[in-house]
Amino acid sequence: MSTDPLSIAMIGTRGVPARYGGFETAVEEIGSRLAARGHQVRVYCRRPAQQDTFDPPTYLGMERVVLPAMRRRSLETLSHTALSVAHLVAHRTDAAIVFNAANAPLLPVLRAARIPVATHVDGLEWRRAKWGAVGKRYYREMETASVRLSDALIADAQGIADYYATQYDVGSRLLTYGAPDLSATGSDRLEELGLKSGGYHLVVARFEPENHVDVIVEGYVANDAQLPLVVVGSAPYSAEYTQRIQDLADGDPRVRLLGGVWDQELLDQLYANAFTYLHGHSVGGTNPSLLRAIGGGTATIAYDVPFNREVLREAGRYFRTPVDLAEQVLTAEANPEDTESRGADLARRSKDYDWDVVVDGYEQLARDLAARNTPGPRPFARRRRRRAFRL
Repeated sequence: MSTDPLSIAMIGTRGVPARYGGFETAVEEIGSRLAARGHQVRVYCRRPAQQDTFDPPTYLGMERVVLPAMRRRSLETLSHTALSVAHLVAHRTDAAIVFNAANAPLLPVLRAARIPVATHVDGLEWRRAKWGAVGKRYYREMETASVRLSDALIADAQGIADYYATQYDVGSRLLTYGAPDLSATGSDRLEELGLKSGGYHLVVARFEPENHVDVIVEGYVANDAQLPLVVVGSAPYSAEYTQRIQDLADGDPRVRLLGGVWDQELLDQLYANAFTYLHGHSVGGTNPSLLRAIGGGTATIAYDVPFNREVLREAGRYFRTPVDLAEQVLTAEANPEDTESRGADLARRSKDYDWDVVVDGYEQLARDLAARNTPGPRPFARRRRRRAFRL
């Protein structure tokens, strides 16, 4: 097998440096490690709406190609990816990795240019409440198109791999995310927020219905928890949902709504020093925020879906309703030694999510793509409508 360096393009995210979500974190961690191994990595980056900083041509060894995007929720990703694909066709690489099945309309262009491509399908996007009927139908169709047009599929959780196997009878590469080691993280920055190590419950999430921040806040304010609830997050496209969270928290001095926190050092200290981490994500695969919490050894109470149980296993605690959440928070506070022990168990569990191992998988996938040693497109694949997949 060849060990020659490859040229690899990563398309469909906001790019690097990672400042937004899971895809961007993955691109930064994976791309920088591939570059350190000698590969030429090109990352397509979205130009900020307000350009007030210098855009370096490289970052952590990766080439950055910065292109604009239309500033509408329904068109932002696809418009940027269209420009990225046009650039890629003119500046070819050995392999391309497209993030987000929503970008499937551009796959025929890559196929016509004979650029081998793997699609990271993410979670079950069509389940997100922010999409109306048209949006949900679009995402279902793009899910199918990704299966039909990609040389390979990437699933970041076993539950996602199971979904594609059940619904389409196709295999995928199971390539999760890595968990950072936050064991040596300090706590000095907490003073800026009036917090103490081990003295608060934490939520970090975009304000979207399927992340259940409202369920967490509603359950918390209804109980007699002694430690404050710190909520980190915002919603660029959902003022109504943000207002609901604010209304639920209104009048309860224990709830601290911090908005977005973009200072990574401060954010890591929040994760690593929380008494519990409350995780409401329900439709994605392996979630980087969840991995960051367990990398900090923080006891975690998560929304009860297979993706979260896959990560936390028996060391996790789970909820579905505000009542469940309230009970779990009170139980954690009433049993601090058990809570601390579960956090230590999760810190050990985080070692199973190693970025270097993840990158081994991406490197092998890139080599397989370049060698045309992947399943290839499945032009006649169809969803098995009679075989329901339940979370």
